[in-house]
Amino acid sequence: MFFRKKQPSLAPAQQLLDKDNIPNHIAIIMDGNGRWAKQKNLPRVAGHQRGMEVVKTITKSASDLGVKVLTLYAFSTENWKRPDNEVSFLMKLPGRFFDTFVPELIENNIRVEVMGYVDQLPADTQRAVQAAIDQTANNTGMILNFALNYGGRAEIVSGIQAIAKQVADGTLVLTAIDETTIDASLMTAPLGEYADPELLIRTSGEQRISNFLLWQLAYSEFVFVDEHWPEMTTATFEQAISVYQSRHRRFGGIAENKSDKE
Repeated sequence: MFFRKKQPSLAPAQQLLDKDNIPNHIAIIMDGNGRWAKQKNLPRVAGHQRGMEVVKTITKSASDLGVKVLTLYAFSTENWKRPDNEVSFLMKLPGRFFDTFVPELIENNIRVEVMGYVDQLPADTQRAVQAAIDQTANNTGMILNFALNYGGRAEIVSGIQAIAKQVADGTLVLTAIDETTIDASLMTAPLGEYADPELLIRTSGEQRISNFLLWQLAYSEFVFVDEHWPEMTTATFEQAISVYQSRHRRFGGIAENKSDKE
C-alpha cells in the first residue's frame, strides 16, 4: 500500500509520471532532520540546515511538474517543546532561507504563503516571513505554502470560534453551517479550490499525520517514504507521485472501470 525505498526500485519516475495526473496540492511532513544528523554524528541543527536546502530542490521540482500548491510542515505548535537552542535555530531559518531563495522563487514564478499562528513567532521571524510574502506577491505560478507554528487541532478550534462569533453576531444562521462554512474558517481558505491536498508525503518512515491538516486530509492519499528529509531527492519525490498515480481515488464510492462492474 505504501511506497518504501527498500522495495524493488521503480523505473525512472520521469518515464512513469502521467503529466495529466499531477496532484494539484501536495503536502509534506518533512520528518527526520534530527535523526539524519545523529546518524552522521552531527548536531541536530545540521539536519535542519541540510533540510533547508532540500526544500529548495523539492520546491523547484514540484513547480516544474505543474503542482499548484506545495504545503510544507515547517514548525508545529508542539515544536516549542524542543530544546531552546534548537527552537532558536529554527526561528532563524526563515530569514536565512528566504534571503538566499527569494530571487529563485521570483525567477520560477513561485508565490510564498504562510499559515499558522505567525503572530506568536519572534519579531525577526515575522519580518522575514512577511518580506518573502510581499516580494513574491505578484508571482502567478505555484504557491509554496509553509505551515509555521501550525497545529491542526488549534486551527479547528480557531475556526469554530470564528463561526460561533458570526452566529452570536447574527451574521450567520446556525442551520446554515455546513462543510463550506468550515472550509472558509480554516487557514487553508486562501488556497480556494486547492485547499485540500490530493497527496500527503511523510519522510523518515513514520506513519502518522502529527496534527497536520486534520480536516483537509480527509480524502488525501498518503505515501510514506523511508528517507529522512535531508535525504529526499527529486527522484524520490517523483516516485511518490507515481505511487499516487497508481491509486484509484473513489471518495467513498466505487471505481468506474470494467473490472469493478463485472
